[in-house]
Amino acid sequence: MNVEIEKLLNKAERAVRAAENQLKDGDADLAAARAYYAMFYTAEALLLEKGLRFRKHGGVHAAFGEHYAKTGVLDTKYHRWLLDSFDMRIKCDYGVESEVVQEDVIELIRQSTEFLQTARRFLTHSQ
Repeated sequence: MNVEIEKLLNKAERAVRAAENQLKDGDADLAAARAYYAMFYTAEALLLEKGLRFRKHGGVHAAFGEHYAKTGVLDTKYHRWLLDSFDMRIKCDYGVESEVVQEDVIELIRQSTEFLQTARRFLTHSQ
C-alpha cells in the first residue's frame, strides 16, 4: 500500500473518531458529516489503488460504483452507504435545521467504520 493511500485511510480513521466525539458532544449533524467524510476518504483510497483520482465528490461516487460495486469487487452496500451518507451530509450542512436522528448517525458511524475496515483488509491483501 503506498504512502498516499495509507494517509487517506488514516484520515478516514480520524474522521470516524471525530464523528464519535461530535456525537458525544450532542452535535449529530456535524457527526454525520464527519462519518460521510470517513467513507469518502476510504473510497478515494480504494480508487487511488487503481490509479484513479477525482476532483469532485460525484466523480468519486460514480467511479467507486463502477470499479468496486458493479464489478462485485466489494459488496454493493458500500456504494449505497457512500451515496446515502452524502445525502445526509448535504442535508446537515446546508439545511437550516438539522433533522438528523441520533440513532441514524450512530448507524452511519458504524457503517463508516465497517467500510474502512473492509477497505484496509482489501488493500492489504491486494498487494
